[in-house]
Amino acid sequence: MKICVVASAGGHLQQCLKLKPILEKYEFFIITLTASHLKSSLKDYRTYFVENPKRNPLRYLTTFPTFLNIIRKERPDVVITTGAGVAVPACLIAKYLFGAKIIFIESFSRIFEPSQTGQLLYRFADLFIVQWDTVLGKYGKKAVYGGTLL
Repeated sequence: MKICVVASAGGHLQQCLKLKPILEKYEFFIITLTASHLKSSLKDYRTYFVENPKRNPLRYLTTFPTFLNIIRKERPDVVITTGAGVAVPACLIAKYLFGAKIIFIESFSRIFEPSQTGQLLYRFADLFIVQWDTVLGKYGKKAVYGGTLL
């Protein structure tokens, strides 16, 4: 099984990397935002750096070929993400063009209200996990409480 971890730089990525003991049991790669400070800290991982679409529909269109090329090359079976916007194109391309399963983990910072990315990807996720039971009721029956990653 091959896993794609996709997350925005910063807290989203740090949360995903808390899954390292699980990820290391499989082949995995990372997609994150272009950030010079991350290149050295992620040097031990197969990592793809992409431009930030910044929730702009036109920028999503211009970054689509980049995401498509990465997903086509890697062919992940599963995509795991905590968000944010960078996750949307990767998840949708992987799921609908290549049949990958999507695992979305709502961000640790979302204690009371759902994130925009969570609200968008909820309907597409095969497994949808929240880290706080206080936000569980903001989603439908598909959401499950998984505890915190941090």
